[in-house]
Parts: sequence; C-alpha cells; structure tokens
Amino acid sequence: MPSLLAIDLGLRTGFALYGDDGRLRWYRSQHFGSAARLKRGVRPFLDTIGDLAWVVLEGGGDLATVWLRDIERRGIGIQQISAEAWRTQLLYEREQRSGVKAKQHADDLARRVIVWSGAARPTSLRHDAAEAILIGLWGVLAVGWLERMPAEVRRQ
Repeated sequence: MPSLLAIDLGLRTGFALYGDDGRLRWYRSQHFGSAARLKRGVRPFLDTIGDLAWVVLEGGGDLATVWLRDIERRGIGIQQISAEAWRTQLLYEREQRSGVKAKQHADDLARRVIVWSGAARPTSLRHDAAEAILIGLWGVLAVGWLERMPAEVRRQ
C-alpha cells in the first residue's frame, strides 16, 4: 500500500506516516542532535519505508536540502510547505493567535487523528510529532487520499 510521510523538520524532527486510505499508520519524534548526524540518518531512515509515494516536508534551509536531495533521487513525489499551509486549513484563526494556543490546539487535533486512525495512543505526544501528524493530514487531503476531513477528527 502506498504511503505518505510527513516531516516536521528540525534537529528534533517529527514524523508521521499515512496509508493511501488516509489513515495514520505511525508517528514519532527523533532527535538527530546535529546537522551532520541528520545528514547521515536521512538515507537509512527513508530506506525503512519501502512503499513511500509522497513526502510532505515542513521547513526549509540546509536541513531541508538534505531531505529533498535524497527524496528526489528516489523519484518520490514531494511537497514542501510552510506551517501556515496546514495551519490555515486545519486550525481556526483564533486557534493560531499565540504559539502556545496553536500548539495546544494542534496537540488536541493530532490526538483525534490518532484515535480515528486506530494508531497507538501516546503516553506523551511531543509537539513536533503532533505537528507532523497534522502536516500529514494536510498532505493526504492535498493528494486526494481523503476527500475531506473525517467527521471524527473535525473540531467541535
């Protein structure tokens, strides 16, 4: 089954993998510690995902270049976005007014995606993993794997 990988870029990187049914398969956070370790880690990490069809990457700069180079070599579809792309589609404007509020609302929405998808529930959910989940939700909507936000995930 083809998959979509969402990446919240940074030395501490959030990942979320979605199936072509639009549901979250898994999510995690990984701390690379340095740009050199991230560069060494990209290829082996991507090698673990054999059915990768799309990558949605939030972020830019030198760290993004490392990911983009390896993804392009593999011939995988890629969408590079800013945080505003998914936030404007998935969060209300009032939920984005402060960084603290935006992170809290992102966490709540990511937890609803986890439940709806039947993915393992977290004991704690790091903000980078929560944001990767939402980047991925934006991605599966953008590539057409979901026609609309599932009712169980929509904000109340």
